[in-house]
Amino acid sequence: MPFLWMILASFKTQEQILNTSALLSFTPNFDNYVNVFTQYAFMDFIVNSFIVALGSTLLGLLLGLPAAYAIAKYKQQGMGLLILVARIVPGISFLIPWFIIFSKLEMIDTYTSLILSHMLVTMPFIIWVMIPFFEGLPHELEESARVDGCTTTGAFLRILLPISWPGIITASILAFIFSWNNFMFSLILAGEKTKTLPIAIFNFLSYSEINWGGLMAASVIITLPVLVIALVAQRYIIAGLTGGAVKG
Repeated sequence: MPFLWMILASFKTQEQILNTSALLSFTPNFDNYVNVFTQYAFMDFIVNSFIVALGSTLLGLLLGLPAAYAIAKYKQQGMGLLILVARIVPGISFLIPWFIIFSKLEMIDTYTSLILSHMLVTMPFIIWVMIPFFEGLPHELEESARVDGCTTTGAFLRILLPISWPGIITASILAFIFSWNNFMFSLILAGEKTKTLPIAIFNFLSYSEINWGGLMAASVIITLPVLVIALVAQRYIIAGLTGGAVKG
């Protein structure tokens, strides 16, 4: 119901939104969406969010996939606990250290600072998703690759990764959604040049009033990409989350 109300309100005027007795009896208009892109330059924020979300997801995969494979293969004592701690530590506890570090490096209001800060959370999440998936793969696959002359790295890149796409897609989508929706890191580390969509929402709030129509239109724009991605890739998400449930 709240999601439906958000969509309906995005096509209403301010007066129609405040008139709660007329939930469905209104003439739709696209003024709110037009204003979002013309008056608030929302396309810049969309581009920023895509760059940060895609960058942090790719970097998390680059570092997280080999780490997940190594943990699943060698089963070092305490690594599971370390990953669990990395997952449950609240992201807000990293805000001040990140701000101090990037301030000294003069990297505030850069894509690099946002991507690195988001990656701090997306990488443990990717590792957490992929460990049971790699553990569920038959050991015979790697043994056959070694017989054919592959090194451990070669077996990982040529054999295990190609058959792990359901898990990789699942981890990628969930990491992308986290980065896309992240508010805390962007609030502290982003500036006018790198402002992302969750921060841009504040453009519709002021001391005197709230632009409800623009706020709802912007919320629909923020929600739509991840909703489409989740719907299109839902079969991969289901396969990825259940892929490590049964040992190979």
